Amino acid sequence: MLKDSLIAAKAVKFGDFTLTSGKKSNYYVDMKTPVANSPALLRELSEELATRVYAKTIAGVELGAVPLLIATAVKLGIPYAIIRKEAREHGVKDPVVGSISSGETVDIIEDVVTTGGSVLRAAKLLRERGVIVNRVICVVDREEGGAALLMENGIELVPIVKVSEIFQNGPK
Repeated sequence: MLKDSLIAAKAVKFGDFTLTSGKKSNYYVDMKTPVANSPALLRELSEELATRVYAKTIAGVELGAVPLLIATAVKLGIPYAIIRKEAREHGVKDPVVGSISSGETVDIIEDVVTTGGSVLRAAKLLRERGVIVNRVICVVDREEGGAALLMENGIELVPIVKVSEIFQNGPK
């Protein structure tokens, strides 16, 4: 089961953390290091994500979603786009790396969703370009309001694992 793989990979760390949302937490779900250190875990995650993708194109926010996004796109044989957190001052300056057309439906892949703010910004950026975004698929839902915020904006959150499942028999 995936939650066991995440625990075995030490994806959940305990201590004092400040999350992207600015919230303080006594635990952190780290998808970057365990995925980078374990091709087997990345394969398992991409296989799980692939079963939930409905769109013919996927997108994800840098940095945590990028390996998941690429592995899932390769598994499915579909194109992907990376959404930068902000536009660059050099090169093409576009915050979207990849080609997504107006009217196209895109599923967004995310590693961890807490409040949903980061992934909602990405969805809004795509929607401003005429892209249809109705679903966000994440590895872990921290169950801290992200699903509700996304639903208020017409986006379904599809988690592989909820943090309550990870902590079912352990600390929180």
